[in-house]
Amino acid sequence: MSFTETQEHRDLRAAVAALGKRYGRGGDPGELWAEAGALGYLGVNLPEEYGGGGRGMAELAIVLEELGAAGCPLLMMVVSPAICGTVIARFGTEAQKRKWLPGLAAGTVRMAFGITEAEAGSNSHRITTTARREGDGWVLTGRKVFISGVDIADATLIVGRTEDRSTGKLKPCLFVVDRDAPGFSRSVIPMELSAAEKQFELVFEQVRLPGDALVGEEDAGLLQLFAGLNPERIMTAAFALGMARYALARAVDYARTRTVWREPIGAHQAIAHPLARSHIEIELARLMMLKAAHLCDSGDDMGAGEAANMAKYAAAEAAVRAVDQAVHTLGGNGLASEYGLASLLTAVRVARIAPVSREMILNYVSHTTLGLPKSY
Repeated sequence: MSFTETQEHRDLRAAVAALGKRYGRGGDPGELWAEAGALGYLGVNLPEEYGGGGRGMAELAIVLEELGAAGCPLLMMVVSPAICGTVIARFGTEAQKRKWLPGLAAGTVRMAFGITEAEAGSNSHRITTTARREGDGWVLTGRKVFISGVDIADATLIVGRTEDRSTGKLKPCLFVVDRDAPGFSRSVIPMELSAAEKQFELVFEQVRLPGDALVGEEDAGLLQLFAGLNPERIMTAAFALGMARYALARAVDYARTRTVWREPIGAHQAIAHPLARSHIEIELARLMMLKAAHLCDSGDDMGAGEAANMAKYAAAEAAVRAVDQAVHTLGGNGLASEYGLASLLTAVRVARIAPVSREMILNYVSHTTLGLPKSY
């Protein structure tokens, strides 16, 4: 792993930044998604033989970070190419790869991801959405909550549980559910969050699925699930870093030009030092994100798990502080719609809560890395 980006990565950053600048905050996310897909940015991590760029999470994270820094992050990038695309590319059958990956890479097909349940919360072992065998297929029953972008997705990759025929215990498995599958319904969850992507509750009432709806092996369990969750955390870090950079850039520009007494307010250490601290925190979080992406792309799922959780934690904390400081730097203007910062106060907290809370990440590090006993 090099701490100096390759020329290819620098070129990718510049190209995506230029694209993002044309849309900016308030641009049409649907048009941006289509153009980013046509330019090959959405599928940069997917295999070349299925229309992707043949690179990895390091490159996909760069794309999302730069779009976020331009004020137009695409939340579905976390889900469609990163989680779903990675899982299908690694564990799908040849038929599944040919059916889904070209569209995911081009952005002409979108796939949502459903794991969260109201009663399970952060405890994925309490997931109750279950799939039972029936003939050559499956019957899926259960509920999911806070699932992003289902209304614009062609299908949803659902984490369900099947019964182990040897032990009788339930184990996690992944199923692709088409948006129009009979028995599959969705309802919008009203949110205070201002975002282009809506959140949904999903209901599966005896949804009949074909045998090839199962992605990967029935007995693989958590291995396949973690292969999707590591990219999810890496991309959440990229999403948070993009927002942090956008907010910091607005604050720095304001501090350079806003004069109240004889000199710009950025000359005062009370303004300058917190902004400098935010820049440092963003850079540190990016290093951990790139480490996680490197480990993920090299196939080290366990190493990537630790690094991806740390990156997500660090990026979320850096983003929350950067947005807060940016708003404070602008004073009353920080709350004005003209400057586009106030809405980030709510949006940026998502990175602390989802897809896994900072407390659960601290649990992971204390148990897995430090070897401390579990409290649950």
